[in-house]
Amino acid sequence: MHAITYTKFGPAAKVLKLRDMPTPNPAAGEVLVRLHRSGVNPSDVKARAGNRPGVTEPAFPVIIPHSDGAGMIEAAGKGVDPSRVGERVWIWNGQWQRPHGTAASHITLPADQAVPLPESVSFDTGATLGIPALTAAQTVFGSGPVTGQTLLVSGGGGSVGHLAIQLAIWGGAKVIATVGSGRSGDDARAAGASAVLDYASPDLATDILAANDGAEIDRAVECEFGPNIDLLAQVMKPLGTIAAYGSAADMTPTLPFGSLLFKAIKIDISLIYILPLAKRLERVAQIHTALTQRALTSRVHATYPLAETANAHEAVEAAGRHGAILLDCT
Repeated sequence: MHAITYTKFGPAAKVLKLRDMPTPNPAAGEVLVRLHRSGVNPSDVKARAGNRPGVTEPAFPVIIPHSDGAGMIEAAGKGVDPSRVGERVWIWNGQWQRPHGTAASHITLPADQAVPLPESVSFDTGATLGIPALTAAQTVFGSGPVTGQTLLVSGGGGSVGHLAIQLAIWGGAKVIATVGSGRSGDDARAAGASAVLDYASPDLATDILAANDGAEIDRAVECEFGPNIDLLAQVMKPLGTIAAYGSAADMTPTLPFGSLLFKAIKIDISLIYILPLAKRLERVAQIHTALTQRALTSRVHATYPLAETANAHEAVEAAGRHGAILLDCT
C-alpha cells in the first residue's frame, strides 16, 4: 500500500514521506478499508509538529497520520460479518493511540470504527465526520435536546462551528454565531444562524444579548474557552452550559468563578477521541439522520493528492480556509 509516514516531529515538508508498505491483513475483530479520502484536522497537524505539551518524540517508530477517512471495506477479520466486505464506511479515531492512520491507501482497524456510510453521502463528506461532525454533535446535543433553546456558537465560520450551527437548527434551536472577518459571516448565515456577530467587537456581550431580544443564552458551543470565559459568564443563562472543545489561545485560563457560581453554569469539556461508545452511537445516529434529511452539509476547501500531504498540512496551518482539507487516497 501507499502511505504517508513520519518518524520524528518537525515541519510537514521535512518529515512527511511517501512510502510503499505491505498492505496489512485485518486481525480478529478488524476490517481492512481501502481509503478514498483522508481528512486532515488541526489535531493531526499539531501532533506531527510535536506541539503537544510534554510530548517530545512520536509514540511509535513509524506513524501514518490522520484520524478521519472514508472508503470501502476490502476484507474482514475473524468474527466480523463477511457481508461487510464491499460496504462504504467512514472512520473515527484512525490514528488515535495507534501508529497507522488514514493518510494511506489502506487501513486496518476495529470494525466498530468503520461506520456504514449512507448511500446518499459522499466519501468527501464521510471524511469530515470523525472529528468535526462528532465534535459538533456532542457539543450541541451532549446534554440532551435543544429544541426551543438559544445556542451561541463561537467560530461559526470554522469546520466544527459551521456543522454545529446546522445541527442546532436541525434540532430546533435558535443560533447566534460569532465569526472573524472574510467569508465566515456569509458561511454562518448560510448555515442558518439568525445573527452573526464580529467576535472582536468591544461590545460583544451587549451585541449577543440584543440579538436574543435581551435574553441570556442557554448553551454555548465554544472553540476558545480561555479567551471567552469572561464574556460567557456575562451572557449565559443561570443553569446554562458551556460546551467547550478548544482553548488554543489560552490553555491555562483564569475563571471568573464568582460569576459562574452564582449562575451555576455548567462547563462541559468535550474530547471526541474518548467519547464513550454509547454516546458516540447516539451522535452518529443524529449525524446520519441530519445528513439523509439534507439538513447537514460539509464544506471542502481543497483536496490534495496523497503525495502532496505536506501541502495539505500547510493549508491547515494557514489562515483563511473555508472548509475541510482532504487527501485523495486512491
